[in-house]
Amino acid sequence: MEVAFTVWLLLMLISSFFLAPISVFSQTDYKVAVGDSLSANGGHNFSWLSPSGNFAFGFRQLENSEYFLLSIWFAKIPDRTIVWYANGDRPAPKGSIVNLTSSSGLVLTTPQGEQLWKSDLTIAGFVAHGVMNDKGNFVLEDEKSEKLWETFKNPTDTMLPGQILERGGRLSSRQSETNYAR
Repeated sequence: MEVAFTVWLLLMLISSFFLAPISVFSQTDYKVAVGDSLSANGGHNFSWLSPSGNFAFGFRQLENSEYFLLSIWFAKIPDRTIVWYANGDRPAPKGSIVNLTSSSGLVLTTPQGEQLWKSDLTIAGFVAHGVMNDKGNFVLEDEKSEKLWETFKNPTDTMLPGQILERGGRLSSRQSETNYAR
């Protein structure tokens, strides 16, 4: 009986060493590191998910087109409704990349290196990471986790619960259901 208990205890200790790093990793899984990037590839759209998986940040291919929107959408519903987008006036061609940089935040470039869009940091500082949160807000934060830029402060045509349109703020609309130009 003592041998069985000793073996069980040893197995529990060994398994805890393997499980500890996994649980820590899953808690920070939603943070995006400086240097991370996403590509508009036309196949499986990789994205950065919120912790609950309700929202995704990444590229969505425009209907009947080879162009993509850098956007946030509801990830768990079949319609995958877009709630925010960056480059409606200049859709990104296949192969475009969005990079998270420390000095400019998010930078969207074509395969040829032409800059299509970047997040305009309104507060001076260097970006330490990005966070796609469960409210549907993608936030760029400094090393103290203070907000430097966020999609909620740069709305497009959709307001989400908890999002505030400040005095003097602007909400734009797209041309049509499939044309995201303002």
